Amino acid sequence: MQWLTHLVVDLFHSASEDEPLAKLSLSLAAVGMWTLPAAGAVLKRWRLHQRLKNLNFEMIGLSGCLFNPIFYFCLNLVLVSAILTGLGDFLFGKLLTKNGALFVPLVIAGLIFTIVQTYLIYRYFSPPKKPPRWEFLKQPQSEAIGDACIFLNMILFQVAWNMLTFADMGRPTSFLDFFGRLFFLCFLALLIYFPPRMFYLVEDIKRPRTWVTMLLANSPVIVRVLIGTNGWN
Repeated sequence: MQWLTHLVVDLFHSASEDEPLAKLSLSLAAVGMWTLPAAGAVLKRWRLHQRLKNLNFEMIGLSGCLFNPIFYFCLNLVLVSAILTGLGDFLFGKLLTKNGALFVPLVIAGLIFTIVQTYLIYRYFSPPKKPPRWEFLKQPQSEAIGDACIFLNMILFQVAWNMLTFADMGRPTSFLDFFGRLFFLCFLALLIYFPPRMFYLVEDIKRPRTWVTMLLANSPVIVRVLIGTNGWN
């Protein structure tokens, strides 16, 4: 993860110098972060609920901020904006911003697709009322591909989350500064860290070991943001 995060930071540096390949790579990463969770939710939904049904597992406690679609919808709008900016510049150049007949339909289409994408993701948490029309969605291979999509999506978001360790914020100057950083960290966690993990928290949300593991795994990010140490070189 440290190597991947360094690689992405280098890509951002190259993109800031207008290197087309770096811009394209970051745009494709944004496309992956936008498409992979919906694909994983569709591919895995039927098999997941069949397994939970056989285990007599009830989906309870999936409310509150962690499972609020507003956060995911806002995040997806940011990703769509990044995709339109990156791929739009790569495919159309300055024509995208100068031609309203091209720019406005793309923005509207991005909004509509984001609504559909968010719906597909959150439908994952409700049991299907009838079998899927596509027979492949009932097969173990469908769930395996869905797991791969969800895992890869989590890796991409984890890289984005780890980039907080590069912020040289210095030491907090007061309690107000400390609590401001804490609020900032919690807000970013709701937008970046937890969304790709919702698929896993469906079954693990009530296991204390899950939360302890996440806390320990993210202790470097938490310490660097709250306490204020130098970013990685």
